[in-house]
Amino acid sequence: MNAIISASELASALSGERPPVLLDVRWQLGGPLGRSAYEAGHLPGAVFIDLDHELAGPAGEGRGRHPLPDLEVFGAAMRKAGVSADRPVVVYDGGLGWGAARAWWLLKWAGHEDVRVLDGGVAAWTAQGRRRLSTEDPEPVEGTFVPRPGGLPLLSADDAASLARSGVLLDARAEERYRGEVEPMDPVAGHIPGALSAPTTDNVTDDGRFRPAKALRERFSALGIKPEVPVGVYCGSGVSGAHEILALAVAGIPAALYVGSWSEWSADPDRPVAMGADPG
Repeated sequence: MNAIISASELASALSGERPPVLLDVRWQLGGPLGRSAYEAGHLPGAVFIDLDHELAGPAGEGRGRHPLPDLEVFGAAMRKAGVSADRPVVVYDGGLGWGAARAWWLLKWAGHEDVRVLDGGVAAWTAQGRRRLSTEDPEPVEGTFVPRPGGLPLLSADDAASLARSGVLLDARAEERYRGEVEPMDPVAGHIPGALSAPTTDNVTDDGRFRPAKALRERFSALGIKPEVPVGVYCGSGVSGAHEILALAVAGIPAALYVGSWSEWSADPDRPVAMGADPG
């Protein structure tokens, strides 16, 4: 799956006959609003997308912190940004990759066939001062994209529990959250019994770019992932988990996302919780 694009490849695509739609999805867990960074400078022609309100539904009891968005809201936001099914889309963020990966995953899940993430985000685009940013607010032509869910597999809480025993379920959060030593966001610490710790931060280099596909395949192979083994991913609320799905895609490995993730799982007192480094 051709899931990522380099800054040089994007520059060439933007000057071609069929330039991609650009979506700016700068977002940081517990951080400042991404729109401020967008207004200070973004890739020319890029439209800002609000992850919390356009790529997620309202948080609520039993839904997790970033549940799937209402399809009408998501579809309208994509069309307003100029997205159509027959035009490529490139999404990017400030470099961490989580926000862009959430947009990539949602568009792919909703049936768009040509979506890629700018590897390394804004920093890769502006590296060595070769490419400029813009402060102009674009007015794209309305797109025609209509979400048709099913393009990528989803896991429910029960599916995730089962997969942790019958296949490989990866926990994309930081190791200390997996072990239950800290839990800054959710009311209960620990992990889903049987899940393996696989922090998504280990999929990228220090500059935020993905490791080579071969290195990623070796990493996931060491976690027991083989061609015949089904794979699932969860995180805190379905954002960094999408980044792990993207890393798996770069490695050529299909995987399903548990969108509700730990924020949904831990909200139900009847669900079991494992602590420590052992999967449980």
